[in-house]
Amino acid sequence: MSIVLLGSTGSIGVNTLLIASHYNIKVEALVAGRNIQLLNQQIAKYNPKYVAIANREDIDRVNHDNIFCGDSGILELLEQTDSPTIVNALVGYTGLSPTLKAIELGRRVALANKESLVVAGEFIDMSKIVPIDSEHFGLWYLMGERPFSKLYVTASGGAFRDWDIKDMQRATFSQALKHPNWSMGNKITIDSATMTNKLFELLEAKWLFNTSNIDAVIEKKSIIHALAEFKDGSTTAHFAGVDMKLPIAFALRGKVEEEILAPVNLLEIGALEFLPIREERYPIWEIKQHLLDNPHLGVVVNAVNEEAIKKFERDEVDFFGMGKMVLDTYRKFDNIKARDIEEIIEIDREVRNYIIGDY
Repeated sequence: MSIVLLGSTGSIGVNTLLIASHYNIKVEALVAGRNIQLLNQQIAKYNPKYVAIANREDIDRVNHDNIFCGDSGILELLEQTDSPTIVNALVGYTGLSPTLKAIELGRRVALANKESLVVAGEFIDMSKIVPIDSEHFGLWYLMGERPFSKLYVTASGGAFRDWDIKDMQRATFSQALKHPNWSMGNKITIDSATMTNKLFELLEAKWLFNTSNIDAVIEKKSIIHALAEFKDGSTTAHFAGVDMKLPIAFALRGKVEEEILAPVNLLEIGALEFLPIREERYPIWEIKQHLLDNPHLGVVVNAVNEEAIKKFERDEVDFFGMGKMVLDTYRKFDNIKARDIEEIIEIDREVRNYIIGDY
């Protein structure tokens, strides 16, 4: 077995390589961004046939003879490879085209790129997708073939979950990156603080499990990742440590029959509580149900959110300004609906131009 790994130097990518080593899975190709030092270490260890990087100016720093560059280079690389499984751990909208290309090539996609489904779930063959996400893995693990009535994913609450709301107004970008439970990339950590990440997970679940009857609650310890409420009236919960290796192992192998994570020690956990997600702390939650009912608007939310994060990082808007930007833009573009991928690309471009030029 072999895989192509997109996003090899990020958290998901690093854990994927650990699982690949554990199961002697060959790594045919590595795709990375700007962390060339780590990429070179991965090249030395995994000896990929192909490599792709974000910027052509870094090409001389990469210790490999077969290098592709940029977004188009990733697509060229995919065409050259033979691996049946593509792990897409790229961050943001840039991950959409590789997902579509992999499916076009008949590959199976182990998907950690949320934005692919958020932006274009309507146009993606779900039979080719296996999610790498603790929440969706947990839902899949719980559901089996039993008829469910409602699904739940849990949220940590993000960096500001215990802050006074008045103080959140003055919160800085660096403060938003101080997640209480784990260390992840910048974008997903900011999205956790605004609850956008959880909104995206609900939209992903809609496409993956063909339901709009899904919600999220805050569980601060991040021990319970998902719950399934069944038609018989029972509810089950998926407990697991904060570690992505188990979802990755299942995505790559289909089944796992050995211990990947240490079992959860219930006595060490102590009390657990579930809290509601409130709009005054997480303004984006205002559109939750409307977005689930109109999932084609995911392309709008994703585009404005990515641009809003950039403005927050540059100190052009405050923390709540990001949410206002998303809500205002969502309402402005609420009458659009793409008929194909080409129109998805055009809507994405139009929304970003609006934010950059007119907002």
